[in-house]
Amino acid sequence: MTAIVYDITIPAGEPSLTEVKAGQTVRLLDLEGNQAIDTLFYSAANPRERYDVQRTLRRQGRVYLSEGSVLYSNLGRPLLTIIEDTCGRHDTLGGACAQESNSVRYALDKRHMHSCRDNYLRACAHDGRLGKRDLAPNINFFMNVPVTADGGLTFEDGLSAPGKYVVLRAQMDVIVLISNCPQLNNPCNAYNPTPAQLTVWA
Repeated sequence: MTAIVYDITIPAGEPSLTEVKAGQTVRLLDLEGNQAIDTLFYSAANPRERYDVQRTLRRQGRVYLSEGSVLYSNLGRPLLTIIEDTCGRHDTLGGACAQESNSVRYALDKRHMHSCRDNYLRACAHDGRLGKRDLAPNINFFMNVPVTADGGLTFEDGLSAPGKYVVLRAQMDVIVLISNCPQLNNPCNAYNPTPAQLTVWA
């Protein structure tokens, strides 16, 4: 990493959309600890090519992402590689919260609470290259979703802490779409959404 080309603090519960060039590195920093950063990646040249959780998990042979994990696209090409990770585990199965999942998991009156899916759509509307059809299963950086013995999922307190970070190197020009999760109903962010930092180096 050399010169910083982009640096932003993403407010609690808000979205971000950034382009990262091939060879650049991007760091996601959990500023206050336990903040889930729901993230999607797309090829900047062809946004129909995007992060594919099935290919990624099948090729790495494990459920959680950490240092050394390669993130593959739906065309089977590497998008990014995790080159540093001080948290050690990132969820690939819990998905992004939405109006529908809030009402199913919690209560009907939670339906209209702010969600990651809403964040994604807000960011996409401002950018113009992505839309609703492009939303796919995402990565939840710093989120703890254990798999139970019977194959189910549970949402638990995060394993992160203030200052924990993950660094990825882009293998191609990519769009990084983030929802700094606003969820208030499960312990993924200690019921208290907080800011996160995104930094890109040349």
